[in-house]
Amino acid sequence: MRAMAAVSFGSPEVLTLIELPDPQAGPGEVRVRVMAAGVMPFDCGIRRGEPPASLKPRLPVVPGNEFAGVIDQVGDGVTDFAAGDEVLGFTMLNGYAEYVTVGADQIVRKPPGMPWAVAGGFSGNTQGAHMALRALDVGAGDTVLIHGAAGGLGTAAIQVALAWGAKTVIGTASEPNHDYLRSLGAIPVRYGDGLAERVREIAPDGVDAVLDAAGPEALQASVALVKDLNQIRTMVSFELAQALGVPSLSGTRTAERLRGLVDLYALGKLKIHLRQVLPLHRAADAHRMVESGHGRGKIVLSVG
Repeated sequence: MRAMAAVSFGSPEVLTLIELPDPQAGPGEVRVRVMAAGVMPFDCGIRRGEPPASLKPRLPVVPGNEFAGVIDQVGDGVTDFAAGDEVLGFTMLNGYAEYVTVGADQIVRKPPGMPWAVAGGFSGNTQGAHMALRALDVGAGDTVLIHGAAGGLGTAAIQVALAWGAKTVIGTASEPNHDYLRSLGAIPVRYGDGLAERVREIAPDGVDAVLDAAGPEALQASVALVKDLNQIRTMVSFELAQALGVPSLSGTRTAERLRGLVDLYALGKLKIHLRQVLPLHRAADAHRMVESGHGRGKIVLSVG
């Protein structure tokens, strides 16, 4: 099979199209012929040689932790899925390939009307947003502040918060993205000096929950906007969060969590904006776009 792999750790240029043996589905697993794979900051960390402590990838390593495709092989013990089923799911590695094997508890069925590119880029950001908002106990009547709101995770978080009954969602973003945030139901605020004051103009009583996907400046401003640091989570500034006393985010991706998010999509309450869809061999370009920190929505690789 073809796969885009990091043949060494480093800049996006290390991603190379290589041939690998087709994987085989083991007990409890399925093999999926990948149609599309999302590109996440996590993948860029794998490529740079900065994996989480629990993961020790060996070169060549194939990034890709979210995907969609068609099951073409079912391992022993799998009864809920069959060859030919269209699915989307999650993994830690190996999404940037023509085939991926995963446990049957890492996939859900793809809604018939969901485009492949949307399905391939669905699991990562939506589940990340879901985990963070659950940890923050976001619910009816809340005022929620989301930093980096125009990105893939931010846009998912806006929509999930509103679906759960949040009264007001404030989103920080560069000004060219403000109309986009309004279209999602958020109140946009620009980055830069005076950020906390601009948020207070919208929410004079403070905010109930903060999700940071932007970085240190946004996280620093957030500390002044909440009464309890337990109501902040960051997806990016982990060392600063520890220094400030902001709790770390915990939780795992699950098929049950993903199924609930797919249901929101089917109800029209969760839309995925595709920033760009690139062919598999342009994975390096996709990583450059993700690492630029600009733009809106998801970048997805077309594989099948």
